[in-house]
Amino acid sequence: MSPSANDHALGCGECANGAALGFDFTMAFQPIVNLATGEIFAHEALVRGLHGESAGHIFTQVNDTNRYRFDQACRTKAICLAAQLNMQPLLSINFMPNAVYEPERCIRTTLAAAEAYGFPIERIIFEITESEKVEDLGHLRSIVEYYHQRGFKTAIDDFGAGYSGLNLLAEIPTDIVKLDMALIRNIDQKKTSQAIVKGVVQVCRELSTTLIAEGVETRAELEFLRTLGIELFQGYYFARPAFEALATPSKL
Repeated sequence: MSPSANDHALGCGECANGAALGFDFTMAFQPIVNLATGEIFAHEALVRGLHGESAGHIFTQVNDTNRYRFDQACRTKAICLAAQLNMQPLLSINFMPNAVYEPERCIRTTLAAAEAYGFPIERIIFEITESEKVEDLGHLRSIVEYYHQRGFKTAIDDFGAGYSGLNLLAEIPTDIVKLDMALIRNIDQKKTSQAIVKGVVQVCRELSTTLIAEGVETRAELEFLRTLGIELFQGYYFARPAFEALATPSKL
């Protein structure tokens, strides 16, 4: 299903205000930390309701008729808030592959928002959520390639818990891979998860792909992951998402 002409005409202000969606939302931000440097590598923008409702609550209102507008609004709101908060690290934004019809056309709103709010595009990461089934890998590859050409960074999110697994990693070359929290949970005690993550670490090393472990909640999980050479982490162990604010990690 393609977006309408009216979708393409949406401006930054309209997207930021959730124009024509029938509902509005905002963002929380969760830091991704680099323990090798003791710095924040990036902040991930996470959808929230205006009164702090969960992302799940918001996504129940997204459907085939408003998916494109919602995806565009997410990008614009994330960039707008990041600029207002004077975010200096990278900004990581999830995008919905099935909402991107033509990369050149769909990126216009993002570029316009980055210019309008003064946020450098080279500091933006687009995360492909592996939990959304992608019917056309060739189309997704063209999206990622075009985003790279325009100066954006890209990531595969929720790696290891979605539809495509290693096939997605083989077909879609991204700058970053984010290990799903299901693999991270109690990894210090689970031999199967340890074996899988060790393999992914080796693959990413050979591909020169940056690896992030997300969903880290305990010291034991962190310490095991560090023995594998992983340096970038995200999760409650460091900081919970901050509503319309930048969280300060408690352990850096």
